[in-house]
Amino acid sequence: MQNLKIDDLLSYRFLSGLEYSPTGERACFIVHQADLEANGYCSNLWIYDTREDRCFQLTAFDQEKGFIWLDDGEHILFAGARDPKIKEKQEAGEDLTVFYQISIRGGEAREAFRLPFVVKSIKQLDDNRFLFTAAHNPARPVLDTLPEEERDRELQRRREEQDYRVLEEIPFWSNGEGFVSLDRNRVYIFHRAVGSWRPLTGAGLQVKYIGLNDSRTRAVLVAHTYEGKMEPANSLYLLDLAADTVKQLTPPGVFIYDDAHFINEDTIVARGKTTGRYGLYENAQFYLVDPASGVQRPLTPGFDRSTGNWINSDCRYGAGEQVRAAGGCLYFITTEGGGACLNRLDGRGRLERLTGAEGTVDTFAVHEGKILFIGQRGLQLQELYRLEGNREHQLTHFNYWVQAERSLALPEPLSVETAPGVAVDGWVIKPAGWREGLRYPAILNIHGGPKTAYGAVFFHEMQYWAGEGFFVFFCNPRGSDGKGNAFADIRGKYGTIDYDDIMAFTGAVLERYPSIDQDRVGVTGGSYGGFMTNWIIGHTGRFRAAASQRSIANWVSMGFTSDIGYYSVTDHLGATPWSDIDKIWAQSPLKYADRVRTPTLFIHSDEDYRCWLAEGLQMFTALKFHGVEARLCLFKGENHELSRSGRPRQRIRRLAEITEWFKRHLLA
Repeated sequence: MQNLKIDDLLSYRFLSGLEYSPTGERACFIVHQADLEANGYCSNLWIYDTREDRCFQLTAFDQEKGFIWLDDGEHILFAGARDPKIKEKQEAGEDLTVFYQISIRGGEAREAFRLPFVVKSIKQLDDNRFLFTAAHNPARPVLDTLPEEERDRELQRRREEQDYRVLEEIPFWSNGEGFVSLDRNRVYIFHRAVGSWRPLTGAGLQVKYIGLNDSRTRAVLVAHTYEGKMEPANSLYLLDLAADTVKQLTPPGVFIYDDAHFINEDTIVARGKTTGRYGLYENAQFYLVDPASGVQRPLTPGFDRSTGNWINSDCRYGAGEQVRAAGGCLYFITTEGGGACLNRLDGRGRLERLTGAEGTVDTFAVHEGKILFIGQRGLQLQELYRLEGNREHQLTHFNYWVQAERSLALPEPLSVETAPGVAVDGWVIKPAGWREGLRYPAILNIHGGPKTAYGAVFFHEMQYWAGEGFFVFFCNPRGSDGKGNAFADIRGKYGTIDYDDIMAFTGAVLERYPSIDQDRVGVTGGSYGGFMTNWIIGHTGRFRAAASQRSIANWVSMGFTSDIGYYSVTDHLGATPWSDIDKIWAQSPLKYADRVRTPTLFIHSDEDYRCWLAEGLQMFTALKFHGVEARLCLFKGENHELSRSGRPRQRIRRLAEITEWFKRHLLA
């Protein structure tokens, strides 16, 4: 078999958006594949027929990145731009979303309706009514409400505004979304029969999540209001669709709610946290909330697991639900150790794990107790599975060819005690064709977050490096997810205990694997991993070369340019520049740049608003200023997600840059 190739990425299939039909007889999901020529991703709808136990492709237009089932269970609604004139209008500055309807029995999709908004989500209420969310900005009126002359003037104004921006609040931009100053995600109702719409929430309410009850007469909203500065804390609101009223259920400034769900007609379960003990990274708890009074009580006291799948992978594309209400219960994913598993919680607080913690559950669907999920098992990329009791049945084989045609290396687990009572879990991948007695270079890969985690699932870049002759090793130091609040809490300690863990793990790997040439070891990482790469090269000469990706160099600039920096940096470091500038500077890698001797490659994107370009530029400039070999590769039009969902050509170029840098410095 051949070693993995860098452009094998173009042939992988990524699965997302899994949903059962209303009858449960079928399920729909999206299959994505990179398209090098178009430099994008082809996305199409697929159907799984539960009665015939088979999957088939429904659409082939390559643009279907989201959908909903209509109530008849025979049709699917999705947004698209199949008419070139629609794209022309959108490019000219019009806010427009066109929805199409297609029968699951085949045939062409037909236009269902249009909305003069950039719609973010849509839910069906009945045969005629739909609930949807879209951005509202007081400086950007809805074109359909304007007379023709005013409409033309507004379009002209929008074209002119492309040359400048006016900022009036923070956050003023958001990674992956661009400038968002004054934008609010608002809830609207649309009456299909007459083509009319109207807002249901006020212009100042920023809605994060909507949870409908089964009869679709009420919805619980996670939202907040702000002027000038958005705070992390939010509130729950009750939307009465019959009375057209919105009532605030919980007080502001106390909780950070992730989502809320009706598990039956009158019972709300909310997922949230106070941040009082462990800060913004505190694991969420579940609460029962009275829809009449807003009084809430803990449903899972002492629960200390991270909800959601936070296992790193560069082989996912698209989204999917990670928490769902069904049959009087709440189903949700948790990150545990190096895996992500599915759980069920009932209204009495009884919790049951439904899958093992090996591999990942990426998204799932539930209908009358029947469960489907998209996940990763062993070294397999994403596939669709059916869960029956504790048995999993694989239903698709989109990526079977990877195991059949490529030589892959199974990550070997290694747990290291880095401090009394502290066990750091990690893995080592041997180079392809490894032979005892030979000496090999190695790459340490550090994950982002820091509250995410590595596992033993397939990782394209690491398998590719192994195929190119490198040992690859990686771990979950303190600060990582999967081991509870206390393990993840490194506030005020960035670059201390986490650095100690990583270096201790590195030492253990070099001792355990004598085939690694200790003089030819490199280090890389992105986001928090980029911060740690910058920190490492300023504190040790252990590594011969480094590749710092979408990094953090200076907590002062990070705090006041990042879309989340103004509240997250204060939480992470426990200080502001005005309360303790010495502490913030002491934990900034830039302070130690004059000590760096390690040749370093910097990877950054000019639309990365999470770790803004200034971070990479400062560290790159500092190294050049002090005479250290450095290179910066800047990707235009990409953001913080370059390595995971960036355009295919840019993703391949990024990986080629890093690989060639390490070959130049570690193979010599």
